[in-house]
Amino acid sequence: MNRIEYVAGMDIGVMIFPTDQTMDPVELARESEARGFESLWFPEHSHIPTSRETPWGGNEGAPPLPSFYWRTHDPFVALGACAAVTTKLKLGTGICLVAQRDPIHTAKEVASLDRISGGRMLFGVGYGWNKEEMNHHGTAYGDRRDILRENVLAMKELWTQEEAAFDGEHVRFSSSWSWPKPTQPGGPPVILGGNAGPRTAAHIAEFCDGWMPIGGRHPLERWDLIVDACHAVGRDPESIERGLFGARPDEAKLNELASAGISRAVLGLPQGPRDDVLRALDELAPLVEAMREA
Repeated sequence: MNRIEYVAGMDIGVMIFPTDQTMDPVELARESEARGFESLWFPEHSHIPTSRETPWGGNEGAPPLPSFYWRTHDPFVALGACAAVTTKLKLGTGICLVAQRDPIHTAKEVASLDRISGGRMLFGVGYGWNKEEMNHHGTAYGDRRDILRENVLAMKELWTQEEAAFDGEHVRFSSSWSWPKPTQPGGPPVILGGNAGPRTAAHIAEFCDGWMPIGGRHPLERWDLIVDACHAVGRDPESIERGLFGARPDEAKLNELASAGISRAVLGLPQGPRDDVLRALDELAPLVEAMREA
C-alpha cells in the first residue's frame, strides 16, 4: 500500500439508501456527477427481520428503525447501473455487510463493478449491528469481526492471484480461478467504517486503505489507536486515507477537518421524493467547489 500524500482541499461525496420510494439511483448518479460530487455511496441491508430485537444501530433507546432499511436496492446492482451512465463519479458501498456475505461471490461482484466502471469502485465495509439479520445469514454476532477480516483477505487473494487459495478459520477454498480481476491494482480501496477501538484499529492497519467513521464521532479522537496499530505492523499510518461518513454540511467544519488530514466527506441526502433529493443536491453543490479550493 502506497503512502497517501494529503493536499489542500477535500472531496465531497453523497449517500442515500436507494429504495423504491425515493429518487431513482441511476438518475441520482447522473445528477450527482453533473454537480461535481466526487462519489456516491449506497448502504446495504439484505432484509430486516420483523422481530426487531436489535435496536437501531445496536443502541438502547434508539428510535424505531425507518422502513428504508428494508426497502434498499442491492448495492452492486444499483451501482452497476450507475456506472453505465457516469464517467467520473466514484461508486461506493457505504457500507457492505461483508460478514453476512459469501466472500467468493462478493469478490466477483466487487471485481465486476470495478471493471465495468473503469476502476471507480470504493469498497466500503463494516461489521454490522443487526444481530437477527446476521443470524438469518448464519453469521454469529460475536464472530463478525473475524469473519469480515478473513472474507476481505480472501477476496484480496481472488483479486490479485491467478490461482487463489485461502485457508482460514471461517473461509477455506482450494486453488481456484476467478476473473475478471479489478481494474484498480490490488482491488478497489477497502475503507472500513465505524468507530475505532483497538481491534478495529488493528484491522485497519492490516488490510484497509482507508477509515471512514460516521459523522458525530470525530475521526481524530481515535486516530492515535490506528497510528499505534500501523507502527506495530511496520506500516506508515499516512497510507491510511481518512474520511467522514454523514458529515455535517458546514463549510467551516469541513475546512477544519480538511486541515487535519480528512480527505473525503460524505454528506447525507434526504429519503424523500425526487424533487426533495434534487433540491438537497443543489443546496450541497456549492460545498464541492468550496472544498476543492480550500
